[in-house]
Amino acid sequence: MNDYMIRNIKPSEIHLLEDFLYEAIFQRDENNLLPREVIKQPQLSVFIDNFGKPTDNCLVAECDGKIVGAVWTRILAGNVKGFGNIDDSTPEFAISLYKEYRKKGIGTALMSNMLQLLKKQGYKQTSLAVQKDNYAVRMYKALGFETVSATEEEYIMICKLN
Repeated sequence: MNDYMIRNIKPSEIHLLEDFLYEAIFQRDENNLLPREVIKQPQLSVFIDNFGKPTDNCLVAECDGKIVGAVWTRILAGNVKGFGNIDDSTPEFAISLYKEYRKKGIGTALMSNMLQLLKKQGYKQTSLAVQKDNYAVRMYKALGFETVSATEEEYIMICKLN
């Protein structure tokens, strides 16, 4: 799928991160989805609350004038840490695409562009958390992410940027 464009998010589009945060939640059972309000829980809302700080980054994929995916990074160093928190200076990834745009290479393109941006900004590494049975694990590994720790259900992965 080549008819999409990757660009920086516009301030007027930041509200869309609520949708993409919900879409980023790996839900195994399509018939028993979590309620949308789940994104209001502190361990999730920390990924988007007051987005737009100097260390926040967000790229979107636009297809036919519609934003269909987003990848964003934040340094989550406050009281509530992200699921993939490594330390207080490593940006943590979040990514999602609307279902009908998944598995078309758009996610890989978003991730690659963000990795380049973080490298250009001088970051040494970036991190993420992913459920072990999420198909995206293969994409993360292909992009250079390595597992540094694991719980029963998820991996914490780091990508070195130097």
